[in-house]
Amino acid sequence: MPVIVPLDPSFSPTDALTRLGRLPRPVLFHSTTPSHALGRCSFFAADPASVLSGDAAEWDAIRDRLRATLDPAFPHDPELPDFQGGWMGWLSYELGRTFDQMPLAEPDPFEVPDVSLGLYDWVIAWDHRAAKCWLISTGIDADGAHHEGRASARAAELMARIAAPLTDSPDTARATSAEALETLPPWLHADFTPAEYRAAVASVIEYILAGDIFQANLTQRFTAPFSGDPLRLLAAVERTAPAPLGAYLRHDEVQLFSASPERFLRYDPRSRTVETRPIKGTRRRDAEPRRDADLARELAASEKDRAENVMIVDLLRNDLSRVCEAGSVTVEALCRLESHATVHHLVSVITGRLRAGNDAFDLLAAAYPGGSVTGAPKLRAMAILAELERVRRGIYCGAIGWLGLDGGLDFNLAIRTIIVKDGVAAIHAGGGVTARSDPEEEYRETLDKARALKISVWDEANFKAALRAARIRPSAR
Repeated sequence: MPVIVPLDPSFSPTDALTRLGRLPRPVLFHSTTPSHALGRCSFFAADPASVLSGDAAEWDAIRDRLRATLDPAFPHDPELPDFQGGWMGWLSYELGRTFDQMPLAEPDPFEVPDVSLGLYDWVIAWDHRAAKCWLISTGIDADGAHHEGRASARAAELMARIAAPLTDSPDTARATSAEALETLPPWLHADFTPAEYRAAVASVIEYILAGDIFQANLTQRFTAPFSGDPLRLLAAVERTAPAPLGAYLRHDEVQLFSASPERFLRYDPRSRTVETRPIKGTRRRDAEPRRDADLARELAASEKDRAENVMIVDLLRNDLSRVCEAGSVTVEALCRLESHATVHHLVSVITGRLRAGNDAFDLLAAAYPGGSVTGAPKLRAMAILAELERVRRGIYCGAIGWLGLDGGLDFNLAIRTIIVKDGVAAIHAGGGVTARSDPEEEYRETLDKARALKISVWDEANFKAALRAARIRPSAR
């Protein structure tokens, strides 16, 4: 049986990262908007018992290894947050090529594994609304076997680390956003010039008018040198772009900062219920309340944005119907307005009940990658995006989340995400293009989303000089 230790609820996710973040492969899934429907819980873990990392060609072996560690009868306490130990990490957008025919864009200059997951035998879980916190130690080992002695020993080790006085960790995790953002230069290199991006949008519109597709989610990437304190950058992301499904991961040389507001997939193995919450339709927030309200009303009334959202809802209903019981796939909410710290969104909620004989991996295979970041029809849209986009997306538009020991899962859609590797930070931003799209407005939408992380674009000459100094080749085509 797992060992469960109640902790002082004043021990925060930031405290956990500060005290335990030097352990191997720390992962923090942190909701900084606890009032949001998806923001109730946060999770921290580190020092996994086992690690799985590889590319799409290795997925079958990775999947079989994951399945071997899961047990539907694993003890699950309904009074605790859903994740009570298991696998945590990311799946890249390009993992989709293992499930369907998927052309690839140009190689990424700092490529990351398609799969990076750790088997975490302990987790600290917070229920923010109940103001409660627990350490859960499962005792699982690298082979997926459970040992009560290991569970007790790991719990005791963690409690000692939590209680130990800090010796050399100042207030970096509590830095002000202004201080934090000094670690990332205010200028970035964009993969497209403004004119090139507008031309790519126009190309998507041509494909739509020719009858190839109905919609596609075109993206661009911004990159900048980064050599600062990751805790300061995390503090900046959390303060300037609070999100219900935020995340920080450090897996080997890759660090990942996500402020995602979008749930890709959730699966509860006890009720066999599935949920996805696609976002389509965006307006920036405005500091002036009347103008902000006008922008929200404009979005809610926008025929173009609502049509885009409905198209993706139909796509996802189709995806879920491949593995759910007949008649169980339901649209619980359609084009609901949600307001976040930096943007307004239209959000829909789709649920279903997984058919007997299917599991979380069948669900992933049916729905991956998320329809709201591809287009419709999905396969043709992905082919067009691979033709037009400058580099592979990597973690961006993939999924970040957890797979529980009981077979449940909860993954966000990896948008509003910064990836740091080899001294470079990469940020993607994009939007859905339809026949009614205006290329200039689509370009501006990518900047609005990038600014959600307090990022602005520029000085390409300085950027290239910095990359040359770091011996990293800038992305180009």
